This record gives sequence, structure tokens and C-alpha cells, in this order.
Amino acid sequence: VQLVESGGGLVQPGGSLRLSCVTSGFTFSNSGMSWYRQAPGKEREWVAVIGSNSDNTNYADSVKGRFTISRDNVKNTVYLQMNSLKPEDTAVYFCKASRRAGVAYWGKGTLVTVSS
Repeated sequence: VQLVESGGGLVQPGGSLRLSCVTSGFTFSNSGMSWYRQAPGKEREWVAVIGSNSDNTNYADSVKGRFTISRDNVKNTVYLQMNSLKPEDTAVYFCKASRRAGVAYWGKGTLVTVSS
């Protein structure tokens, strides 16, 4: 099983980034996918979730209206479009696959730094 995040980097406040998480080794199309983030010195927090058929999405209040989660079940990839970025969005962003019976797979993360 592999989940590999990419797309992080340094961006100015108000800018945008698109994160990708390419997966393999499990049935992506049957899995709920989420993004989490962990800021320096803080606990990991949930950011967004999408259902297996893109039928349901939900967002943390802190990113609602600015971030959009999507997925491509052909490419086995989940995305996080981040707009109007703020310094407080600085964190390592992780993707998570949720399988049956509580099994979860995590990527290693990609760093997003929002700074002028």
C-alpha cells in the first residue's frame, strides 16, 4: 500500500496550491479519502473528507469555502485545491484512506508553507 502526497511548497498569503495524493495497493474506489494537517507544535487535525463516489464531501470550519477536495477513481488520486491561503494554513498535509473494519492507510505528507 502506498499513498504519496505532492504539490506542497512555499506560497504567499492569498495564493493557491493544489495537493495530490496518488495511491496504490488497495481498492481506491471503495475507500473514503481524507486530508489532515499538522502544524508545528500542534496535533494532527482533520481538514476534509470525500466519499468513495464523490457523493459526499465535508470540511473543517477553518477551511470551508477556501479548500475543495476531489478525487479521480481512474487515476486512484485524491486532490485538495487550496485557495486564499493564510499563514495559519502552514502545516504538513497528509492524505488518509479509510477502509472497512476501521483500517486506515496514511501517506507521509507534503509541507505547505504560507508566508510572505
